Amino acid sequence: MNLLAAMRYLAALHAHGHFARAAQACHITQPALSNALRALEAEFGVAIVRRGRVFAGFTPEGEQVLQTGLEMLQSEARLRQRLSAQAGQLQGQLRMAAVPTAMPMLLRFASLLRRQHPGLVPVLHAMSSPDIERGLEELSLDLALGYSDRIRRPRTHCAPQYQEHYYLLQAAPHPACVGDTLHAAEPLRWAQAAQQPLCLLTPDMHNRQIVERSLLAVGVLVQPAMETNSVQALLQAVGEGQVASIVPGAVLATVRHTPGLRAWPLVEPVVESEVAFLYQQSQQGMPAMEAARALMAQDEWQQQCLQHAGALAAAPPDQA
Repeated sequence: MNLLAAMRYLAALHAHGHFARAAQACHITQPALSNALRALEAEFGVAIVRRGRVFAGFTPEGEQVLQTGLEMLQSEARLRQRLSAQAGQLQGQLRMAAVPTAMPMLLRFASLLRRQHPGLVPVLHAMSSPDIERGLEELSLDLALGYSDRIRRPRTHCAPQYQEHYYLLQAAPHPACVGDTLHAAEPLRWAQAAQQPLCLLTPDMHNRQIVERSLLAVGVLVQPAMETNSVQALLQAVGEGQVASIVPGAVLATVRHTPGLRAWPLVEPVVESEVAFLYQQSQQGMPAMEAARALMAQDEWQQQCLQHAGALAAAPPDQA
């Protein structure tokens, strides 16, 4: 039995929660995956997987085997990365996630990282804050970009990157360019923004909870005209002209040159939320993680944060 391969299949089953999807992710047949897991159970003499008509989770012993397997896979990845770096080009995957509203910034970060280390393969996922924290804790994620105030587990390290600011975004009555009007737009009060028919992210999203708290602070109960868990769908809905939305700077920056849109910075209150890179302290020995941490401190990335996130005040017209 190939122990590492079996642990990889176990990790895939944990990630996908489904035998067929886990087998597909591992590029093997479902019977091959099931046989490998049964061999793993025979090797350790314990039941690992709760089986029924569908995957029903892991036994307590299986949870222990899974955690050890994840640690083994992490050690293997660390070794491969070190050997590739010693050979002259760092290679391997860096598994990253972001809350949906921070995904534009994670994409920018991944692009810069790839430019510096062409052998690295960033693997990006949009995830909720609880799923990000769970993924970091379980070692199925290496690095994430999310809200630092959502972190509850002491082993998760937070490296603040920028303060999220908020804007009302809506279609303009005449063609306009957000890049032309963003900095000239008069600030708008949250209470005024609430008078618009709003398309907002769904209530399970932390961004939606920030919006709700901000509106409640001025005595407004959120009654959205439309809800979605997709940032892309939200922006498309605004572009159709029937609804407006409240979006953070990182999302606004992706459409700042889209004709026909306008944005107003929201005030009274001025709301800021800290967005940070999140990772486990145990990940610091990974060469790919060290490369990512080095990039965080570089001026090129910090300029990206100034120009494309936060208050967006630093974006010159020719670079926006």
